[in-house]
Amino acid sequence: MTRLDLNADLGEGGPADNDLMEIVSSCSIACGGHAGDAKSMSAALKLARQHGVAAGAHPSYPDRKGFGRQSGFMAGQELQRVLHDQVRQLSSIAGREGVKLRHLKPHGALYHDANNDSALAAIIAGLAVEFGLALVGPPCGELRDAAAVAGVDFVAEGFADRAYDADGRLVPRSEAGAVFSRPEQSVEQALSLALHQSTRAANGDELSLRVDTLCVHGDTPDAVALAIAVRVALIEHGVSIQACGA
Repeated sequence: MTRLDLNADLGEGGPADNDLMEIVSSCSIACGGHAGDAKSMSAALKLARQHGVAAGAHPSYPDRKGFGRQSGFMAGQELQRVLHDQVRQLSSIAGREGVKLRHLKPHGALYHDANNDSALAAIIAGLAVEFGLALVGPPCGELRDAAAVAGVDFVAEGFADRAYDADGRLVPRSEAGAVFSRPEQSVEQALSLALHQSTRAANGDELSLRVDTLCVHGDTPDAVALAIAVRVALIEHGVSIQACGA
């Protein structure tokens, strides 16, 4: 049987966290960079514990105004310190809530910047080592390489609700069609990635992508209905939804 993790980025102030926690098998929790505070972190961790969902850290550039989507917002030792503080705070709250963090997934522009920059990827991998977490990132790129060098588990991520370029990168959100507007698009891509390790790029090319986890965004329109449709379709096609390492 094919096994796949289904994840969502939560604790970002959206209204759907509780519903999504009943659908996904893992979640990445905003820890104060692009969104989130001690109260929201605690609430998300409690929900994760209640629903048996694996929880991880979702650090970001400290860019609340731009929701962490501005590339190159910060770099070097200053960024390393800021990211460390974010993960440390979530880890501390998780300890109080009786939740063991399982993974680290950078958010937004940091996710994409780090996958193209070996020095930045090394910072992210170093955080994963320090806090004993697996690292989540794109199937290919600097994050995967940095995880291998650092000796941390790597979880390759695909997206059910985002379009891909022919080179395997996500189509920028600024471009038309970057975020799927119809649930059937997400279902089709989820099934293709889960069952065939491939999908169609925006230009129609066949794109090979071997993934361990599949993300459904919590801040898209009709996020809950989309996540339900994806989960139901996966199960109907014999895919077991389980958190990585479970």
